[in-house]
Amino acid sequence: MLAYLRLALICWLIYLAVTANLEPSNLIVGLLIGLAIAAILKPVSQPLSLGRLPGALFNLARYTVWLGIDIIRNGVRVARIVLDPRLPIRPGIIAIPSGMKTELGVALSAHAITVTPGEQVVEIGDDGTMYTHCLDAVSSAAGAEEAQRKRRAMLESIFE
Repeated sequence: MLAYLRLALICWLIYLAVTANLEPSNLIVGLLIGLAIAAILKPVSQPLSLGRLPGALFNLARYTVWLGIDIIRNGVRVARIVLDPRLPIRPGIIAIPSGMKTELGVALSAHAITVTPGEQVVEIGDDGTMYTHCLDAVSSAAGAEEAQRKRRAMLESIFE
């Protein structure tokens, strides 16, 4: 019950921050939305470990920097492809095994792949395999498993 209320409160505060409207009707609507989101997500209560917090925050910062560098590097690569008159692309769909233990891990891995220019997860299999469309399937397939291994290690260090 406490996890449910904590999630509802967080969603309510995010809603209020986004809408920037503190009228009573908006406060009630935001609270109802927060409660509905918490009911849909059904949060699991976990003990809060303050000793793990500094390490998790450091790993979150490291993951964010790594993801930002990956986005910039692939953005430059996609720009080169687009600006090249020969348009040297070899599009295709590759399968990337997530190796994640939770649905949250799979979802965050899929998000990281999708925000990277030139790649987009189009489907996630029941076993967690992410089917990803790539502008250049050959070069993406060559580094996909290593990139997913790094992504998995960083996400696990944040959430576990």
